[in-house]
Amino acid sequence: MTIIPEELQIHEPDENLLEIINNRVFDDKILFEKQSDFHTVKVVKNEIGRFLHYKDTYQAGHIKTPSYTGNLPYINYFTIPFLINKNVKNVLLIGFGTGRLVNDLYRLYGDIAGFDVVDIEENIVYIAEKFFGYKNLKNTSFVLQDGIVFLRENPKKYDLIIVDVASDEGIDERFLSDEYFSLVNSCLSKNGLFVSNLCASPDFGHPENYFIRKLKKIYTKHFRKNLVFRGDTSDHVYYKAFFGLDKRVIDITNVILISSNDTAMEISEDRIDEYSSINLDIRPYIRDLADIWES
Repeated sequence: MTIIPEELQIHEPDENLLEIINNRVFDDKILFEKQSDFHTVKVVKNEIGRFLHYKDTYQAGHIKTPSYTGNLPYINYFTIPFLINKNVKNVLLIGFGTGRLVNDLYRLYGDIAGFDVVDIEENIVYIAEKFFGYKNLKNTSFVLQDGIVFLRENPKKYDLIIVDVASDEGIDERFLSDEYFSLVNSCLSKNGLFVSNLCASPDFGHPENYFIRKLKKIYTKHFRKNLVFRGDTSDHVYYKAFFGLDKRVIDITNVILISSNDTAMEISEDRIDEYSSINLDIRPYIRDLADIWES
């Protein structure tokens, strides 16, 4: 089953702002199009940037506007582990996107011994290299496989696991199952970090926000420490770049979780200046840390 984002909304959007979004038309030029086993895959270029397009949504891409230049902004939260553990040597990424995150993590960490990438889209590496400037580095390997199947068969341990499989279409409930989290823990090194991207209403404290309470129950069951980031900065950047708006319109936001069984997991800001290597000010994303897991 798939959890549909619309089902997680609590508050109705402002009708005037919603009209602005619905009436916005982008001048998409198709640079690549192919039918794969899972999607109609497109690469489109418009006045906002260049994007990987599945079905009717932008799945990944690069924005270039006066207000912001960079990845789709929720991706930036995936780099925060660099401020928690600078000694990451082995990385697993499930959900490749444009490959820019892989290159960004190499720039930050500098010395990654092994970087395994898992995705179900057969054209994704070609697309990343041809249209998004992805550089395939020597210690990176790509596996064409379902993420959970990979975890079941994988014998390796990772210092950092990032799973980015949520989309505008929803969240596959397999990625909330006990089996899934057991598999993740079996693949983590002793103090390894697990990063996941989900979504929910940004009104975390609302009594009707059952999904946030569900996530808390699940994640605290499987991990001793969880840092939860509400996508306030990501949404601000997104709505400004795409629609010229200074506020969130739809009552859905990214929920980024960084989890570990190391109870000493803390964010250190000593290495913030090193984010200049990827042209990112990470500070506003750090400020999106919520304290709901402690309540």
